Amino acid sequence: MNPPPNITDPLVLFMPSGKRGRFPVGTPVLDAARSLGVYVESVCGGRATCGRCQVEVQEGNFAKHKIVSSNDHISPKGAKEERYERVRGLADGRRLSCSSMVLGDLVIDVPQDTVINAQTIRKAATDRVIERNAAVQLCYVEVDEPDMHKPLGDLDRLKAALEKDWGWKDLLVSPHLIRRIQKILRTKLPDQPELSEGKWGVTAVVHRDMDSSRPFIIDLFPGLKNEAYGIACDIGSTTIAMHLVSLLSGRIAASSGASNPQIRFGEDLMSRVSYVMMNPDGREAMTQAVREAVNGLIGKVCQEGNVDRHDIFDCVFVGNPIMHHLFLGIDPTELGQAPFALAVSGALQYWAHEIDIDVNRGARLYLLPCIAGHVGADAAGATLSEGPYRQDNMMLLVDVGTNAEIVLGNRDRVVAASSPTGPAFEGAEISSGQRAAPGAIERVRIDPETLEPKYRVIGSELWSDEPAFEEAVQATGVTGICGSAIIEVVAEMYLSGIISEDGVIDGAMAGKSPRIIQNGRTFSYLLRDGEPRLTVTQNDVRAIQLAKAALYAGVKLLMEKQGVDHVDTIRFAGAFGSFIDPKYAMVLGLIPDCDLAEVKAVGNAAGTGALMALLNRSHRREIEQAVNRIEKIETALEPNFQQIFINAMALPNKIDPFPKLASQVKLPPRKTVSEDGVAGDATPRRRSREDRDARRSRG
Repeated sequence: MNPPPNITDPLVLFMPSGKRGRFPVGTPVLDAARSLGVYVESVCGGRATCGRCQVEVQEGNFAKHKIVSSNDHISPKGAKEERYERVRGLADGRRLSCSSMVLGDLVIDVPQDTVINAQTIRKAATDRVIERNAAVQLCYVEVDEPDMHKPLGDLDRLKAALEKDWGWKDLLVSPHLIRRIQKILRTKLPDQPELSEGKWGVTAVVHRDMDSSRPFIIDLFPGLKNEAYGIACDIGSTTIAMHLVSLLSGRIAASSGASNPQIRFGEDLMSRVSYVMMNPDGREAMTQAVREAVNGLIGKVCQEGNVDRHDIFDCVFVGNPIMHHLFLGIDPTELGQAPFALAVSGALQYWAHEIDIDVNRGARLYLLPCIAGHVGADAAGATLSEGPYRQDNMMLLVDVGTNAEIVLGNRDRVVAASSPTGPAFEGAEISSGQRAAPGAIERVRIDPETLEPKYRVIGSELWSDEPAFEEAVQATGVTGICGSAIIEVVAEMYLSGIISEDGVIDGAMAGKSPRIIQNGRTFSYLLRDGEPRLTVTQNDVRAIQLAKAALYAGVKLLMEKQGVDHVDTIRFAGAFGSFIDPKYAMVLGLIPDCDLAEVKAVGNAAGTGALMALLNRSHRREIEQAVNRIEKIETALEPNFQQIFINAMALPNKIDPFPKLASQVKLPPRKTVSEDGVAGDATPRRRSREDRDARRSRG
């Protein structure tokens, strides 16, 4: 047992964790870090051969911490460290913590991007620094050779070495390893001369998720194995996104995405559930399709990162409940009807090969918990990423998709709901709508005086009123209107007076601009007069109103449950959320009134949550505990849902004020327009159409 620290012992502060402690002179820096729970990677067990435990000493007077740190306060490089520097090389200022001793007060920086013999980094998934505490650890040991006088088996001597050098007790062994252990122990690697000659040196891959669970040896390699990878994957209904990650350095080796091939069975989630119900082999076909897509994507990121797929030892997956079930081979039929029962809601662990994932034979697979029947593991991942339960302020987290997932709360209480927004925001059910792709209009502005539009398409930074626009988009053309532009064009039509607060296109505006076109009893707005001819019809506006009202009603009900009349911060998650302009989302009434500076897109937060759970097993326990505390609200069962929905059909809302929005955006004066496009004053009018729409959405 180590003696208690003395007040005269050197003070060592580790950054960026901020953990500190006093240690006797001569304590290895690596031991100091581990005693404080600071994660510093080491594969070789302090032999100064793997180079994973690199640190940097910060020079200077750190008055805030009352520490004067200097390179003179750490021991000079010894023979082992000099040998490593000579053979492998050390960056300026870097030291091996296993070979460096504490001599005085120190501020030690633990680089979060240490890359030893690593592949080229292609892309970063997030700028966030994630403290590493991976479930996988590489442990190099030198195993005693067989002895006739000590008849222990090879596996037993391996376990004894791992307990002696690394403290692992009661190790389990992945069954596929048993028949290979003797051959691996006897394999010599001539390209590793720095390892002791004649020793049975091997690297064990040890996997331990929960502290209470017994650790597993999941693979074994002759010599020093100095790299291990994992994948973090978000299985969306439209797109599968994946990151290939070094478990030892935390760096992203490659990131990529692919279309979910289940789209051929149905565009939206409910149509896929229907396919399962109507086809005896429907579930098997969709499960096989998504697993093949995942394996194909693993091959793609491994090729991009120049990584052997069998060096992947850990996998973390998130997805909405139906994707979650289909990926695991579970029939999702119960999720297609009330009470929307999940087969399993808690976190799950598998051997990856059990569900046909082609990675290392001993790799483990972890799925985040689902929050409720239509608030899945993807919402749990986004919740882990953004952490409303870690905030003092009231945070609204929204993942906008065919089925929007909403989480609202702070450290005191968190509530969640799903909202059936439908596919309108993704371009479906819109006359000129399409998915986001090169050539699709993504941004729209309308001159309030002339009603002339300008727009920008995916693949070009030019606006349509710029001289070089047509040439710039010649390769892709202008093909349709994607989700972000649909929100903007409807909001711009409202701001310019083309549509009323009730969402009716004002036919009287035809006298002001030829872009207001009559279609029978209703009117349309001509966005592009070319090939193809793109218009926004009255039915398009109505589809957007229905979708945004469903989302807002869900948010409003959660606010009522929380007893608040405003939110402090709003976070848009998901690929679609990344492209929504917060101002137009608020003008539309998609989200409640909030300071626009506090409304931000956070990208694929579900994927970031999966990445956090991959790199730090403590985050798995964190989200499991957080999900147990989240209260699920079933919006359709709330008695005032219909009235909230009806009010939310208006732009931005019939009764809720938007003072913060009005202080930054000039909202048009209220006017009403009848269903046939005839303008009138702002007196109340009959609501039969909205009532029908509300009942249809609720049912």
